[in-house]
Amino acid sequence: MELFNTIYKGKKVLITGHTGFKGSWLSLWLTRLGAHVVGYSIDVPTKPSHFKLLNLNITSITGDILDKRKLLQTVETHKPDIIFHMAAQPLVRLSYEEPTRTFETNITGTVNVLESCRKTRTTKAVLIITSDKCYQNKETVRGYQEDDAMGGDDPYSASKGCAELVTHAYRHSFFHPDQFNKTHSTLVATARAGNVIGGGDWAADRLIPDIMKAAAKKEKMSIRNPHAVRPWQHVLEPLSGYLQLGQKLLEKQREFADAWNFGPSEKAFLTAKEVTKSIKKHWHEIDFTTEVNRGSLHEATLLTLDSSKARRKLKWKSIWDTDTTFEQTTNWYKNFYTDGTILSEDNLDQYISDALRTNAPWVK
Repeated sequence: MELFNTIYKGKKVLITGHTGFKGSWLSLWLTRLGAHVVGYSIDVPTKPSHFKLLNLNITSITGDILDKRKLLQTVETHKPDIIFHMAAQPLVRLSYEEPTRTFETNITGTVNVLESCRKTRTTKAVLIITSDKCYQNKETVRGYQEDDAMGGDDPYSASKGCAELVTHAYRHSFFHPDQFNKTHSTLVATARAGNVIGGGDWAADRLIPDIMKAAAKKEKMSIRNPHAVRPWQHVLEPLSGYLQLGQKLLEKQREFADAWNFGPSEKAFLTAKEVTKSIKKHWHEIDFTTEVNRGSLHEATLLTLDSSKARRKLKWKSIWDTDTTFEQTTNWYKNFYTDGTILSEDNLDQYISDALRTNAPWVK
């Protein structure tokens, strides 16, 4: 079986933020693809830690994304073929408590990654991972498209919009696709995904981890924003898009050096309450109540993505529907909390098998 045209086999891949939820899953997948993975992260952000549980055979470097000297040294030493930049302060509510840290990490950190590539000139592809919250959210029914305005009413969302603007400026000033293989040899893209869920996420103030932790303790969970609508998808869905996009960049297809949305179908746009009721079918220990958040902290009620560009040009598509996503996610946590089993490898195997069955373009 060939995945992503075997482009990652033997490649040197740098992942910033590799110890986080999405970073750890990407590290797992890339090692399975035969890549030489180098991770760069300031710490292990949660306890338990999905990254530690996986115990991957990769090069793991402890470093702050704001330490531009150490980051540059890492890029100079390891000469990655491609960089997946995921290091971030990823939480909306924490951004209200630590706005300075949020803006520095998410904006200056992105600058440091791009500057390292500009100075070393050895990296062939860079994928900056931001968020669906990078858009100026007007809470419209229409999903946001890649050329919609950047913005954000909270520090986190604003910082992600700024990271997109920074990347756009670097791409046009130093890594313009029209000048590829003339003045530079690096293709730069950004990727925006919706709410991702899956086993191994223990971040604070996130619906799924909070539900699972409460279920493990046989406690009732209070849903803070029950009517908030989000595009729910398994973490492997956007990662397949990132890897597909990275493949195109490594194949020197400069038309893919752009911004991309990777969100689920409209059927996956569900309220927090609907999600909780769905996952309860797979773990009866889950119990919950709802409350309307009347605090002063702003959280978007409606936020959806239009991923038609990725579906049209990359031929990317979702593999798992919401029922499968909730089942796989719930079973991961239930197995972990009941007998300590880690199902990440099994989840990845099943996802690849289902992708092959549905003729996904990245698997043959």
